[in-house]
Amino acid sequence: MLQNDTGHAARPQRAALGLGSNMGDPKANLAQAIALLDTSPGIRVLEISPAYRTPPWGPVPQDDYRNICLVIETTLAPVDLLRRCLAVEKQMGRVRDVRWGPRLIDIDVLLYEDTELDHPELTVPHPRMAERAFVLVPLADIWPEARIAGGLTVAQALASCPDRDGVVRLED
Repeated sequence: MLQNDTGHAARPQRAALGLGSNMGDPKANLAQAIALLDTSPGIRVLEISPAYRTPPWGPVPQDDYRNICLVIETTLAPVDLLRRCLAVEKQMGRVRDVRWGPRLIDIDVLLYEDTELDHPELTVPHPRMAERAFVLVPLADIWPEARIAGGLTVAQALASCPDRDGVVRLED
């Protein structure tokens, strides 16, 4: 990926984001996050997956999540995209106090074109997405041919991903 001297991509890049919420009104939280991202300079939301109810990940007892994925077009460099996602989380009131704990909003950078990046702030493709049905199921709805770590497509990784049964499509 070529960058100009502003740290922005030289041309718009396609990226995937994973969003989740299990506090307050998760449906409204996700809608607000989408709106804030889509009105951010350098980000345009192209596709939104259906929403899924998913069990929480990790050891902390909590409510199920509402998860979606987005495909966006961005002129932000990968780390700047992450920083914008974190700023949206903060703007919405997210407090990071318990790892894998309940979240008002969580926004992860999953993919950034075919870029492989291992930066202190960000690794893309997301290093654990091949193990997470709550990411692969909604992402497969909107970008099944995207390549993740190991050269697999999202659809190929989903075929062997555990815990798919716990991911339930929501109709609202």
